[in-house]
Amino acid sequence: MKIPKKTIPLKMAPLVFFGTLITHLFGGSAGREGTAVQMGGAIADQFTGILKGDNSERRTLLILGISAGFASVFGTPLAGALFALEVLYFSKISFKSIVFSFLVAYISYFTVEFWQVKHTHYHIPVVPEITFKVIFWVILVSILFGIAAMLFSRTTHFWGNLFSKTIKQPPLRPCIGGLILSISFYFIGTTKYMGLGIPSIIDSFSTPNTSYDFLLKILFTGFTLGAGFKGGEVTPLFFVGATLGSALSLIIPLPIALLAGMGFVAVFSGATHTPIACTIMGIELFGIKSGAFIGIACIIAYFSSGSVGIYHSQIVKGAKYKLYQRFKRQNLEDF
Repeated sequence: MKIPKKTIPLKMAPLVFFGTLITHLFGGSAGREGTAVQMGGAIADQFTGILKGDNSERRTLLILGISAGFASVFGTPLAGALFALEVLYFSKISFKSIVFSFLVAYISYFTVEFWQVKHTHYHIPVVPEITFKVIFWVILVSILFGIAAMLFSRTTHFWGNLFSKTIKQPPLRPCIGGLILSISFYFIGTTKYMGLGIPSIIDSFSTPNTSYDFLLKILFTGFTLGAGFKGGEVTPLFFVGATLGSALSLIIPLPIALLAGMGFVAVFSGATHTPIACTIMGIELFGIKSGAFIGIACIIAYFSSGSVGIYHSQIVKGAKYKLYQRFKRQNLEDF
């Protein structure tokens, strides 16, 4: 992810916080981790001027802000530290950044624990033995999770571009978008796709979802964020992955909780290009027993989700980047 040239203004932290509260108050389909990450980054960046650091030290400070925000919201300090490192282009991260990222992630995690803020817990009770048949189904559903991640990313960008082109005045975008959302939710007659959707995520681990739940969540989240409402994409991504996995349990011979758990982190992996952090997050949330399936799902979803993620400024490098570059060159030569 590209580092902003100018210092992130401190006022961004309270503005994005209250903007997210307003989004959820009016039923917007958005998450909360984006708010935590942006607040953490904005606060951390204020120390750049105080410490008079160079670009390398500023990158470290931003990593610390992202790490703290992510770890505190989800209660996953290892994943939070790795997510901050991975999303900011891992190969340019210094050893110092790695050490401090983990340190800050755990400090923020225990700070939340001290205030007795409870996180949502998920459970995968049945994990099958690894066989060729099971691996075949895991690979197949992981590709579907990657496609869902690609659809989510492109939908979010589509609505953002459409609103910016058709409505030139930014304050009008959430007004018009909010009106359309209110009318839509009224006619579909359910609040299932509003806000975080955590009750639906929890239910998906035990009860099969309908086949269109994940599609409607993609639609409403993309529209909400594209209209200018504040929030995050990660919890909606969890919703998309868990409900898709749950729906697939009707035709895929794997335990429903395992499919929901795999989708939970795999769609997130594909949309953010962070398979390492998402694998660790899955292990932190669901336990080590399902770790092999979680890892396979995150890696395959990462490679099958395309080159466009939810973060506009993210720098996509590594094996995936080289694979897509080679694919493009081959297509041009054939043409």
